[in-house]
Amino acid sequence: MVSEKGYGKRSDVEAYRITNRGGKGVKTINITEKTGSLIALKDVTDNHDLMIITQFGNILRSPVKTLRVMGRATQGVRLINLKENDIIASVACVLVNEDDEENIDSENVPDDEKNTSKDENGKEFED
Repeated sequence: MVSEKGYGKRSDVEAYRITNRGGKGVKTINITEKTGSLIALKDVTDNHDLMIITQFGNILRSPVKTLRVMGRATQGVRLINLKENDIIASVACVLVNEDDEENIDSENVPDDEKNTSKDENGKEFED
């Protein structure tokens, strides 16, 4: 869960009871002046990252496994520091597979595969 002022948390699905017709719902986050309204509610696992985008265009990618599991009726913790009058615009989940992650250093790339260009003085540099 992510609120509009940058607070968020994880809760277990088992903590939510099933409601019947005519029920008034189940509280999922404590909404206060400090936290703001609920912006996003995502179903995630430890293999996900959260992409948080603000209205001013700031983007934060944070691993879900770093957030501790909290109760339903809590405010959560600060996920992102926002500037004055900025709020969360969107939240997306990104599946992370550690086997597919490859860190390629430019030093390990063969010279014939490097992208090089020349500046005004004719000096080569990597793109």
